Amino acid sequence: MTDQAELMPTLFIPHGGGPCFFMDWHMGPADTWQKMEQWLRGVVATLPARPTAVLVISGHWEEPQVTVNSAPHPELYFDYYGFPPHTYELTYPAPGDPELARQVQSLLSQSGFPCGETLERGLDHGVFVPFKLMLPEAELPVVQLSLIAGLDPDAHLRIGQALAPLRSQGVLIVGSGMSFHNMGALQQGSGLADSERFDDWLTQACELPPTERRKALTEWAQAPSALEAHPREEHLLPLMVAAGAAMDEPGQHIYRDQVMNATVSAFQFG
Repeated sequence: MTDQAELMPTLFIPHGGGPCFFMDWHMGPADTWQKMEQWLRGVVATLPARPTAVLVISGHWEEPQVTVNSAPHPELYFDYYGFPPHTYELTYPAPGDPELARQVQSLLSQSGFPCGETLERGLDHGVFVPFKLMLPEAELPVVQLSLIAGLDPDAHLRIGQALAPLRSQGVLIVGSGMSFHNMGALQQGSGLADSERFDDWLTQACELPPTERRKALTEWAQAPSALEAHPREEHLLPLMVAAGAAMDEPGQHIYRDQVMNATVSAFQFG
């Protein structure tokens, strides 16, 4: 049995706004995303070992049942609109990992989550945009997993719990979203107070003892400014998977930034 100290931690990261790191930013100061870019470039170096593969849960993919991309060479899915033409020519030729995808299906099915697969849906920008910074060589296999429509927080915590054995194989489980995702407030620059209130609560919740953390995250919608921070919670649910995959281990706040007049954070579990 692998010692807990050897387990790969899990991450919840902010993935920015569209292809924001690869263009001139005109919706605010030119350096709006600079701090986040620098942090994403350095985060893998903080891990206890080099991952063997990456399993990513992005806030940009929902299915009626949890679904895994099992393509050996996944393409990219440019699911953003209105950005400069060159941002639709970005590349990220990371290989897939059909064997890891099968393992994901097996672990989830054994835990009561029938898991579909797709060979056709490409990696969306919640994956390739941050990972072009985190792992720019694109040499590690990347497998993407969907959220479940309905966005039940406890279900996503249990999905993470089912995937926990992958960590002993060096697989890095990453939830990719945003801790504040109210697009209207971001575009108007009016989200600071709500984002700070929710971010303070989220940090406290993630750093609670594991049994208390699970209850708090399941009841996230009751938190201060929760629904102002997430009118729809698809960008928060990847955090539940990351937390669930380290269900009995500590969580910690590892990054905070202010972008578009809103506070956003990243967390590590395990």
